[in-house]
Amino acid sequence: MNNFSVAAESVTKFFGRRLIFKNINLAYENSGIYGIAGPNGSGKSTLVKILSGLIAPSKGRVIHSVDGKNIEPEKLHNYTGFVSPYLVLYDEFSAEENILFFSKIRGINLDKGKSNFFLNELGLYERKDDMLKTYSSGMKQRMKFIFALVHSPFFVILDEPTSNLDNEGKDKVYRLIENYSGSNIVLIASNEENDLRLCKNVVELTNYK
Repeated sequence: MNNFSVAAESVTKFFGRRLIFKNINLAYENSGIYGIAGPNGSGKSTLVKILSGLIAPSKGRVIHSVDGKNIEPEKLHNYTGFVSPYLVLYDEFSAEENILFFSKIRGINLDKGKSNFFLNELGLYERKDDMLKTYSSGMKQRMKFIFALVHSPFFVILDEPTSNLDNEGKDKVYRLIENYSGSNIVLIASNEENDLRLCKNVVELTNYK
């Protein structure tokens, strides 16, 4: 178990004059799976982008810390992993080449053993040398989990994690999520009941309008 934590203090977000949500206070200090829920357009993706440091709140602040020390924003990507519909994959690369490329962007040496473990867990190992343009949308979605986890982040954010997945794919990622959450913080943003059923508590964004 790691000593990573994230806290949001009075986080409010406007786009122009339109209020997305206001005065969100939350803290994730212990390993496990947590949820953010709300209908389409309620601000789930906006909130997880704020919590990941991708965008800033209009008011309030988010604090990330490890071992009691605040993490500098430019180093936050070392501690976080992200799965989202807007994550870009490179169709002209193979699965293995994509993983190597993302590792180089993060400045880490690829652990082939770990990469092969995730490929096998997600049912992609036999297709690891195939270009992603030959993958189905569900296979590409599974690939995103490898990008999110291969650097062993302490904080994993899953925005609509089971989109494009069939039942077999959902079972695979649910098992992976549950295992990974044993020693890390996993945050799921979704309006799917089966996704949210994994969570120990859920923030409902309709309460912050």
